[in-house]
Order: sequence, then structure tokens, then C-alpha cells
Amino acid sequence: MFSDLSERLNGIFKNLKGKGKLSESNIQDSLKEIKMALLEADVNFKIVKNFINEIQTRALGQEVMKSLEPGQQVVKIVHEQLIALMDNKDLNFEFHNNRLTKIMLVGLQGSGKTTACAKLANYFRKKRSAFPSLVACDVYRPAAIHQLEVLGKQLDIPVISDTNTKSVKNIAKNALDWAQKNNTSLMIFDTAGRLHIDEEMMKEVKELKDYVKPDYIFFVADAMTGQDAVNVAKEFNNLLSFDAVILTKLDGDARGGAALSIKAVTGKSVAFVGTGEKISDLEEFFPDRMASRILGMGDVLSLIEKAQEAFDDDQAEKLAQKMQKNQFTLSDFLEQLHNMKKMGPLDQLLKLIPGINAKMMDQVKIDDKQIAHVEAIITSMTLKEREKPQLINGSRRIRIAKGSGTSVQAVNRLLKQFEQMKSMMKNMNTSKFMKNFKMPF
Repeated sequence: MFSDLSERLNGIFKNLKGKGKLSESNIQDSLKEIKMALLEADVNFKIVKNFINEIQTRALGQEVMKSLEPGQQVVKIVHEQLIALMDNKDLNFEFHNNRLTKIMLVGLQGSGKTTACAKLANYFRKKRSAFPSLVACDVYRPAAIHQLEVLGKQLDIPVISDTNTKSVKNIAKNALDWAQKNNTSLMIFDTAGRLHIDEEMMKEVKELKDYVKPDYIFFVADAMTGQDAVNVAKEFNNLLSFDAVILTKLDGDARGGAALSIKAVTGKSVAFVGTGEKISDLEEFFPDRMASRILGMGDVLSLIEKAQEAFDDDQAEKLAQKMQKNQFTLSDFLEQLHNMKKMGPLDQLLKLIPGINAKMMDQVKIDDKQIAHVEAIITSMTLKEREKPQLINGSRRIRIAKGSGTSVQAVNRLLKQFEQMKSMMKNMNTSKFMKNFKMPF
């Protein structure tokens, strides 16, 4: 996510911070580099021009030029301007207490609308305690209805569909009739992907909007298409006046042009971003957190939220007590490994830690297969062996290695590192622990 842009900007700021005193000349040089970095990130030219002008005005002001740490001040200004560029304070999604809340998703084919429907339903069920249902109004793509039905079944969320008609209005009518008779508080309408230049298709979605009268319309855009996504969003907004944007595939977007441009071009904010293929990989978009990620400052708040969702409070308390008493077992470790996986890919989690940049990530190769091997080794042990690893002699190690599909060396390495980890847990509050601690994979 934004790795190319982050690396460029961090290089520029490192150079700025290294200067004890800034002059108008070296500020101008840095602004030129920032401008090039943003243009290469596929940010709209007019937006870049305005962005640089704002920074220049502030950076050449008295607060910076006379500051003890002018380099830091410039970084602060850029951070604030990035937040302003992506601002979404105007967003406020209200759910009705006494009637159905309706949401409609629109966009190009291939943008990820159908998956976004399921992700959004899952998100609102968790965060807003909604009772969602899904409506399959994509009658053109053969697999679209089946895909939505499969996703609905996975989530145990009702899907209203009809493969015997091509009339999206009839499907919508049946869905709304169904909603009156069933326990659903939120209905999300999936629509067919369409080009903004296809007048007939655009007319159809406009008619569907007029019939359904959705409370909110989300434009779904593939973040990796950059300015193309922004330009298409502008055209869709001209016709439908959508409420907000869902950016999909943001985890694969190394540049970031769409996320940085779309609000300024369309006047509509990014509400959610897709950060992976899992149904749970949908995040609320926070401009301040995203700006921090772009500038390599990490995103501690998002990391904490992910941890809170994955870790049970009672479990965490019991675990802390076990650690204090040096009673931490391989069963406990396996449980925590499962909880960490719920938080998302480890390489994505590391990026949320302040100070972790793209170069450092290149040096840290997180292999999911290694994690799977650790799980396999532990699950190949008996419960007694997990509680008391000292029981694991040579013959048991051979059995565990065969059962896990690994080697005796891998079993030995895990046991050795686990014992080291246990001993260091006594000093968890010391810097020594953080320095020496290595995950056993």
C-alpha cells in the first residue's frame, strides 16, 4: 500500500531533517521532489499543483524558517495537507430504527463490487449490529449471482436473487417485498458493472436508483487503476450523485493516485478501503491514519483495533498471568498464533508499526508456509508434550517431524526458540526482550 510513494517521500524528508537550518532554496528543491513523487504516484496534476502551493506558502512562513527543527515542521505540514486532501469529515452513515436502510453499489466491471457487497454487509453486521441482506441485481455477468449467493452462504446472510428475469426492477421489487416480511434492517444492492459511456446501461442503473430510492450509493473503484478510476468516478457522480467511494485492492496499490485524488476531483469522500481478499479485509477509511502510513509514521490506532478484535480480554488477562508465572505453554503459543492470523497477514501488520519502511520490509521476508509449519509441528504434539516440552525426547521428535511433514531440525529449532522466548518473557519490560525476541518461523 503506497510503498513507492512512501519510499520517495521518506527519502526527501530524511534529507530535509538532516539540515540544521532550511533556506528558501533547499525547501524549493524538496518541493520539486515531492511534486515529482506525487505525479509518479498518478495523482491528478491540478491537485498536485494546488497541494505544492499550499505547502510552499506554509513552509516558507515564519513558523518553519525560525523553528529549531524546520525539517520536522515541513513533514508536519505535508502530513496535515495530506489529511486535508483526503478529508472525509462529511461522511455520516445513519441507520434507520423504524425502517429499512438501503445501500446500492455501482461501478465498472471488475472493480470488485460483488465482493464489496459481502464485505460491507459483514462490516455493518459487526460494527452496527445490523441484520443485512444482499440483492443480486447483476443480470449480465453469468457468475455474479452465483458468486453473491456463495458469499452470502459463507456469511449466513440472505441473498435475494432471480435467475429467470433480466429485469433489475422486478428483482428489486421482490427484494423490497421480501424485506417487509423478514427480519432485515439493511439491504445492499449489487449492480452490474458498466462503462460510463454506455448510455443504455447507465440509464438502467439510474432507473434502479429512482425505484429503490437508496439511502446511500457507493461507487466502487479499483485503486490500482489510478486516475482512470478517478475519471470514471467523476462521470458516475455526474449522473448518479453517489454518496461515497469504496476503494478496492488498496493493498496492491503501490502508488496511491486514486486515494489521493478522488475527493478533490469528485467532491465525494472515500468511506471504505479493501485491503485483502478475505471477507474481513474491509477497513473504514481514516485520512489521518492513511497520511501517517504514507509518511512512514505507522498506524498504531489501526493496529490496536485489529488486536482488540482478535484478542479476547479474558484470554489476554489469563495469558499475562501465565507469562508472569512462567507458565506459558506451546498450546498458549498456538492459540496466540491463531489470534494473530485473525488480524491479517503479518507483513501488513508490520507496516502499521511506526518506523517500518519499505526497505526494512524487503529485509523481513514473512513466509506464510513457515507459520503453517510451526502450527503443524505443535498440532502434531500430544497435549502433554505441549504443556511439558521437556518430555519430547529423540523418538518423539522423529514422530512429531513425520506427523507435521517437517524435519527433526525444524522441531529442534522451534523447541529451542520457544524456551528462549519463555525465559525472555520474564524481562518483557526491558529493551533486551524486544532486541532478542524472534518469532519461531
